[in-house]
Amino acid sequence: MSDSVRLFSIDSGQYAQFRPTYPASLFTWLAEKAPRHTLALDVAAGSGQATLGLVPRFDTVLACDASVTQLQEASGWATAKRFAANAERLPLTSGTVDLLVVAQALHWFATPVFFAEARRVLTADGLFCAWCYGLLRLTPRIDAIIDHLHGTTLRGYWPDGRASVDAGYRDIRPSVPFPLIEPPAFFIEAHWRLDQLLGYLRTWSAVRQWQQIHGEDPIEAIAASLQHLWGNPERELDVRWPLHFITGYPGAQETPCPTNC
Repeated sequence: MSDSVRLFSIDSGQYAQFRPTYPASLFTWLAEKAPRHTLALDVAAGSGQATLGLVPRFDTVLACDASVTQLQEASGWATAKRFAANAERLPLTSGTVDLLVVAQALHWFATPVFFAEARRVLTADGLFCAWCYGLLRLTPRIDAIIDHLHGTTLRGYWPDGRASVDAGYRDIRPSVPFPLIEPPAFFIEAHWRLDQLLGYLRTWSAVRQWQQIHGEDPIEAIAASLQHLWGNPERELDVRWPLHFITGYPGAQETPCPTNC
């Protein structure tokens, strides 16, 4: 079992409960850009945050993940077909997928083998779209506490792939072997009580690593400070995450660049 699979198999119910949902406008845009709506594939689907956005827009939606535990957690999977698989070895017929998405997971397997596998299963004009989101933003004083948790307390506890998320996938983009397109700006937005924020922070992989090593919950150390700034814990605050993308048509050929470009 890989480190990423092990991490996200722990407390997968908590992961499904507290991870934010993606905007409906993103899935509408994906459906518009996909060549057909016959078959969509969510790779590293986890507990289905992206899968469920695809279901109303495609005839068939497949969801695969290396963690069987994650796939068993979410509700609402009735019309999505789930299966366990490694992202680099997809048990699918070549040239059959109209849209392949990877939500908050490409950094675990952004390898030439995976990109070749994605190109293999996609139709000649099929769309590839991977995205990630980094640190959430609320208010400057709350953000400062979260930034300190992320960058100081948990420094050294993040898995290697987290650096790519913090970079908004800018480090991965040069290695993508097909032309990229730029989607519109999309954001995750939520309205959370304090308990929802604390639950979300506890889903961070570095928090789980810290707990396994120290036997303590690092979120407890900041909970009182957050509550002081929050006030009434039942009050809802606006939360926002910008989304960062790697998107394109792997079957497309690079257009030769004129000498004056």
